[in-house]
Amino acid sequence: MNPDLAWQVWSEERQRRVEHVLDRLLPSVESGATSLHRAMRYAVLGGGKRVRPLLAYAAGEVAGADPDVADAAAAAVELIHAYSLVHDDLPAMDNDTLRRGKPTCHVAFGEAMALLAGDALQALAFDALARARLPDPAAACALLAEAAGEHGMAGGQAIDLEAVGRTLDLAELETMHRMKTGALIRAAVRLGAACGRPLAAPALAALDAYAQAAGLAFQVVDDVLDVEGSAETLGKTAGKDALQAKPTFVSLLGPAAAKARAEALRREAHAALAPLGGAARRLAELADWIVLRQR
Repeated sequence: MNPDLAWQVWSEERQRRVEHVLDRLLPSVESGATSLHRAMRYAVLGGGKRVRPLLAYAAGEVAGADPDVADAAAAAVELIHAYSLVHDDLPAMDNDTLRRGKPTCHVAFGEAMALLAGDALQALAFDALARARLPDPAAACALLAEAAGEHGMAGGQAIDLEAVGRTLDLAELETMHRMKTGALIRAAVRLGAACGRPLAAPALAALDAYAQAAGLAFQVVDDVLDVEGSAETLGKTAGKDALQAKPTFVSLLGPAAAKARAEALRREAHAALAPLGGAARRLAELADWIVLRQR
């Protein structure tokens, strides 16, 4: 099979798979649905690239994980991601009105219900991991908590809020985004790998180096697309970083140098995977997709 077609088949199958898993985990709307239940489903289903679940499944393949076991890791990281988007879009944060091609959760359901939906999605992520057939559910929960907390997404978002109107140097900007964006991408890879057989320390180090590079590359490309993309292609408001005077890789480096940085990170991700051989093929393809994507 053509490699590009094989990648497309694999990624679309995994995207459908995690969508079904999420649908089962989320509260049903068939009977007794509340506004909270509807807001939770609205925030998660029917949209998004599912990059973090794909990373979990791909890392699971390196460790020979059963996809039925990797489902919990894939769903948990996507639930955390969805919760973070709901909260980031709130007026107190980024004050955005468009997400995944539709009104943001607080626009559709009100600010209070959006806050509660985000809280509930975060709790559901840990519930899914705790009940899963993982080798060590407690360690998995701790790993995800670290990625979501003050040393990860929440801490990175706090730095982002305080950096508005300021100029950060490259090291400061990369630190912020290794926390805000990269921490959950790193957790997706680590959780996926934890769903299979135990890996030796060098393999784990290779996966971690890959995740660090891929996570930062994702944010660099996001910054470029915010400048060069449109709301129609991105599914979210374009140009909002400049409007809000946020420091970005484009504002610091310029578009051409930012693209060059993303490409360098793609090569770094591929180099990290080299010792893992063919088992890491999907991770390599994901690094390509992250850097070459148009949305």
